[in-house]
Amino acid sequence: MANHKSALKRIRRNEAVRLRNRYQHKTVRNAIKKLRNEEDKKAAEELLPSVVSMIDKLAKRNIIHANKASNLKSKLASKVAAM
Repeated sequence: MANHKSALKRIRRNEAVRLRNRYQHKTVRNAIKKLRNEEDKKAAEELLPSVVSMIDKLAKRNIIHANKASNLKSKLASKVAAM
């Protein structure tokens, strides 16, 4: 167990951040699944910018790697374009 007040605070803080990151990551994964399962091209084109924005925010906050974000955005854009 931690011996310092600051270490105890850090443990609490890390847990709060971990839960927030997990929530945001899961939300984006669900949005990506929704976009991938979309059948209508018009609906997919409307959904794409918001999903790309969510992915960019995760990459900016280092929740996912920048290269992973780029790969996801590229694959989603090409899927929507091929519809």
